[in-house]
Amino acid sequence: MTEPALAEQVHTVLAAPSTTEHVSSVAASGALSSVWLLIAIPLASAVVLLLTGRKSDRWGHILGCASIGASFVLAVWYFFALRGMGHKAVSEHLGSFIQVGGYKVDWGILYDPLSATFALLITGVGFLIHVYAIGYMKEDPGRRRFFGYFNLFAAAMLLLVLGNNFLMTFIGWEGVGVASYLLISWYQDRPASATAGKKAFLMNRVGDAAFLVAMFLMFGYLGSTDFTTVFNGVGALPHGVTLAIALCLLGGACGKSGQFPLQAWLPDAMEGPTPVSALIHAATMVTAGVYLIARANPIFDATTIGSTIVVAVGAFTLLLGCIIGCAKDDIKRVLAYSTVSQIGYMFLAVGLGGGAYALGILHLLAHGFFKAGLFLGAGSVMHGMKDQTDMRRFGGLWKYMKVTWVTVGLGFLAIIGIPPLSGFFSKDPIIEAAFARGGWQGWVFGLAALLGAGLTAFYMTRLFVLTFHGKKRWTDDIEHPHESPAVMQVPMILLAVGSVAAGGLLVYGGFTDWLEPVFGTTEVPEAVHYSKALMTGISIVVVLLGVAISWLLFRRGTAETEQPARTAIVRAARENLYGDVLNETLFELPGKLLTRAAVFVDGKGVDGIVTGLAAIVGGSSSRLRRLQTGFVRSYALTILGGALVVVAALMAVKLG
Repeated sequence: MTEPALAEQVHTVLAAPSTTEHVSSVAASGALSSVWLLIAIPLASAVVLLLTGRKSDRWGHILGCASIGASFVLAVWYFFALRGMGHKAVSEHLGSFIQVGGYKVDWGILYDPLSATFALLITGVGFLIHVYAIGYMKEDPGRRRFFGYFNLFAAAMLLLVLGNNFLMTFIGWEGVGVASYLLISWYQDRPASATAGKKAFLMNRVGDAAFLVAMFLMFGYLGSTDFTTVFNGVGALPHGVTLAIALCLLGGACGKSGQFPLQAWLPDAMEGPTPVSALIHAATMVTAGVYLIARANPIFDATTIGSTIVVAVGAFTLLLGCIIGCAKDDIKRVLAYSTVSQIGYMFLAVGLGGGAYALGILHLLAHGFFKAGLFLGAGSVMHGMKDQTDMRRFGGLWKYMKVTWVTVGLGFLAIIGIPPLSGFFSKDPIIEAAFARGGWQGWVFGLAALLGAGLTAFYMTRLFVLTFHGKKRWTDDIEHPHESPAVMQVPMILLAVGSVAAGGLLVYGGFTDWLEPVFGTTEVPEAVHYSKALMTGISIVVVLLGVAISWLLFRRGTAETEQPARTAIVRAARENLYGDVLNETLFELPGKLLTRAAVFVDGKGVDGIVTGLAAIVGGSSSRLRRLQTGFVRSYALTILGGALVVVAALMAVKLG
């Protein structure tokens, strides 16, 4: 990032070539002084819903939706106000948070093209998911509390992306973690749900610890965690320190975004209600890691090793998610591993740096539409199938759920990158940028991204075909599947429209130029010796090949019970590529052994010494007490015995 671009990112700059433009720019700057309302409105709603109790049960869901809807309206207004300033940035000081000696942290808002983009995604897609949840959670007795948690989640995420320093970002980061725990473990009477919530919370704490270490290093070497100070001071840091900060930030990002080696919590998060899955996987939590790396782009640009590790993590994780997704039968878990994979593409892009930063954010936005639509579609299927999630028990549902079939179908075509849907405009450029890296890295990362596109087409075709086509494979308790109510259909339709049009509108609407003040450049180098048309053609062929293979294998359905895996890779995929086994072996097992050793030392060592001394004193006392018989003859005999011993001793001394 150039120094002028960096200055634009963190300061209000009012360029005024004419009096009219100057007046409009000043007016826009004044309008942006209330950006903090984006956070305050859903936060206030959450407080009301969580503190008023059952009194708000009748209208709590309406307040929850209205608050996030109001934030979306404001986000649109602020977005156009910022555009009126010429793509600059506004930094608003709200008050002092910490002031100890020379260290000071302010409550402050940074509203620039990057944070404005995220604010639109969080509030816009988040609002549609809120509306959908009205119908989905209709019969849940805790619906009012659910919307309180939903609003809290949105407020924390908005704080995360709008803070003007790393500490404020971290506060929002932790708020998202708490809210996610409350939502993932919503069905607390189900052991699997409670366990999933704890797993998400604990695994995220690992990443959060890395984030904290990064801030400690910033403060230790630069005396601040403010974006301006840190980014301007990166060039003066020793390379080892810069690399350490970058890797610690990457660790935090991996935790929130479910990237290797901290990906295991994300699929288990499916234990929560489906709207939670949609909100976490599409518009909020999993995008936080991508935001953090993109926001800290001056740090990653300063260390080639750090940025290369980001690319490697993204490439490995996208393949990991694809392979596991091919072997799952639970419709929500297939989509969960799809999220792991798609976030991997975003990590790969932001790790490539330069113009690829904008590509990562572009794919993040497109993913927000089609993945939210896919999750809501999965929830619609569950709604009509009595919460059934096993795709082997579906089939032929297109006849009964035509709206869901169409909306999920459009999301399916978007995620696999069929032109001209959104995924084509966002994922294909990332594949091209990976090849453009050049050398062996370009081949490795480019082929990984290309293979991931083929695998994505395979498992998403499998999901679509097994769910909506082929013969009926329902269980006896499901008499007649049915479409969801209108309150659930409308958000699905709007997200499907976004899945179709978002990519093209963003690309041809100058989205990458919009982000240039943040990243300094949005120029993406072309792959050497390969034309863009050739790369696009190869990508489409690979995708169509994945679709064709999956269609041939699953067009007639699949076994309704799990069959023994014939190959090692299928067995491994069904076991999540042994990710849980790896974590249990490397982290849980040593912890258990250490705990057992500590219990042994404490129980047999420390406690043993204390109880042993007490036993010695008690035992010897009881034995000595037996000498006190109370009979004079016994005492006289004892005195006589003692006297004889003394006389014998004296005689022995004299004779000796």
